[in-house]
Order: sequence, then structure tokens, then C-alpha cells
Amino acid sequence: MATTRHQVRQGAFQVLFALQSNLDADPDLVCQQISEEEFGLESVLEYMQTLVHGVLEHQAEIDSFLETHLNSKWSLDRLSKTDLLILRIAVFEIKFESETPDKVALNEALELAKAFSDDKSRRFINGVLSNLL
Repeated sequence: MATTRHQVRQGAFQVLFALQSNLDADPDLVCQQISEEEFGLESVLEYMQTLVHGVLEHQAEIDSFLETHLNSKWSLDRLSKTDLLILRIAVFEIKFESETPDKVALNEALELAKAFSDDKSRRFINGVLSNLL
């Protein structure tokens, strides 16, 4: 069965979530572990690493984009870790990954929210990313 970019994004989300819990972990090693556990193959590893390293390397810029597009009563500190990671992945793809169309990045963020968050968060993520776009 072919692995989809959506599954790779889910893996990248899991890697970033794990890295938040263990700041000393090697991102490449965690990518490899998730890739092998979730998909049993290394073909997804390259794009997963692109997402993970991209989010980590551009986090300050991504967070700055997010802060300017959040409702005035929200701050990054107030967001759940799950929602923040989903937003960071989407903003990375929108701002730094030219291969991915903006609407696809938005839709994929909503799919991640469906898998890892709730309806309220999904609406919030949709609002933030729509505002950004």
C-alpha cells in the first residue's frame, strides 16, 4: 500500500510532539523510528524530515506569522500544544514549502486536527490559517 503525504504529515506531527517532550532527542532518529513503526519503510522518511527540520529551523518565523494572525485575545502560550504543532506544520508548508499548494496545507491541517484534536480546535485552526492566507 502506498503511503500518502497525509500519513507522512501525521508522522511528522508525532515526531514534533515527541521532540517537545524530549528536547535532547535527535530529530532524525525519532523520524526514523516513527517512519519504521508507522509505515514499515523508509520511503516516507525524506519528506517527514523535511517537515520536521523545516518546522524546527523556521519556528521563530512561523510563530511570528502565527502571532500576527491570531485573534487579539489569543497568544501562542494559550494554544494547546497539539493545535500549535498542527499550525506550525501548516504554516511551514504555506510559507516555506513551495511544492504544497496553500489550500492543500490548510486542508491537511484540518485533517490533522480531526485526527489529533477536536471540532472546536479544527474551527480555530481553520480560522487562523484562513486569516493567514
